[in-house]
Amino acid sequence: MARIAGVELNDNFRIDYALTQIKGIGWSLSKDLLEKLKIDESKRVSELTSEERANIASKVEEQTIEGELARIVRGNISRLQAIGSYRGLRHSRGLPVRGQRTRTNARTKRGKRRTVGAFKKEALVKMKQTKEVK
Repeated sequence: MARIAGVELNDNFRIDYALTQIKGIGWSLSKDLLEKLKIDESKRVSELTSEERANIASKVEEQTIEGELARIVRGNISRLQAIGSYRGLRHSRGLPVRGQRTRTNARTKRGKRRTVGAFKKEALVKMKQTKEVK
């Protein structure tokens, strides 16, 4: 297991894919880094020499990644909320921010469906009985 930027990279993964496991590095940045360092993309993490690992680690450190990236994103969101922008309100309410429809879909953001207003007859009878007992 190689450790780059505080992330353990699986030895069996190809290096181009393994670098994408670091938050803030995607496919294109991974390929660019390897191209600049002249490292074959098809190499496995276990096949890297210690010199190649050190070179990759130094190039990755130049990027905004992991905790620093998360801190910047969190700061941007809190700034939007503080100035009272529409996007800030959407973030604070936990709704989609980028103009997606919410009448249908948006289940990831809005959560599990909850029925409001339509009750089954048995549920109404049960509610009446609990009220009468009190």
